[in-house]
Amino acid sequence: MAFVTTRDGTNIFYKDWGSGQPVVFSHGWPLSADAWDGQMQFLGEAGYRVIAHDRRSHGRSDQTWSGNDMDHYADDLADLMNALDLKDAVLVGHSTGGGEVAHYCGRHGLDRVAKAVLISAVPPLMLKTENNPIGLPLEVFDGIRKSTFDNRSQFFQDITLPFFGYNRDGAVASQGIMDSFWLQGMMGGLKGQYDCIREFSAVDYTPDLEAMTIPVLILHGDDDQIVPIDAAGRASARILPNATLKEYKGAPHGIPQTHQDEINADLLAFIRG
Repeated sequence: MAFVTTRDGTNIFYKDWGSGQPVVFSHGWPLSADAWDGQMQFLGEAGYRVIAHDRRSHGRSDQTWSGNDMDHYADDLADLMNALDLKDAVLVGHSTGGGEVAHYCGRHGLDRVAKAVLISAVPPLMLKTENNPIGLPLEVFDGIRKSTFDNRSQFFQDITLPFFGYNRDGAVASQGIMDSFWLQGMMGGLKGQYDCIREFSAVDYTPDLEAMTIPVLILHGDDDQIVPIDAAGRASARILPNATLKEYKGAPHGIPQTHQDEINADLLAFIRG
């Protein structure tokens, strides 16, 4: 397995397939690089170099006690991109990974980046505040913290229903997709996953979005029960200097899996465009 050692000595696992212009994927919470397999194989076969890493304390990367915050996540991504000397890259982030992509751009600049894609992404801010009244109340995230700490195995099974929209009338659930979510989640470390809840809920990514002057594609389901579109995709589209928003009607949070073919086609068209 391939690892890069970051500036603070953390070993970050990554996959690096194919050749051509690099497309770099950042996964959602509490998953791993495996969440991108459908996109990576598709784009790899289309002639791109596809790279995805496990965020620290997730998947096969080191489970660290400290440093489970967005500054370190962005630095880890920078260390990976620098180690591989990636240029003209397209960054793709899902959910928490969208925050990672945005914060990388805001913290480390755009020298290595050509375009970015935010899929069901958490920016600009998920938490309800005086300045963000359409966000979700703190009690929602405190509940996630409690469920993760008390019995994360059961919680990771339960959350798959709203995550993939399987709790909606007429939805056909895939046990395989749900099992994969649970397996990826249980590969990670409790402490890091617990700390990460703050990073996807309470961090304001507005300055990062403002710094993203590159073309950015936003893909978001309008029935996202995890990261509601009004406070996320639609709000980000108003902040980003050069954004294109595509809404998936009736689609849930986990659209890289539930709408894999559509996501792949939209990614390829945007990268080639």
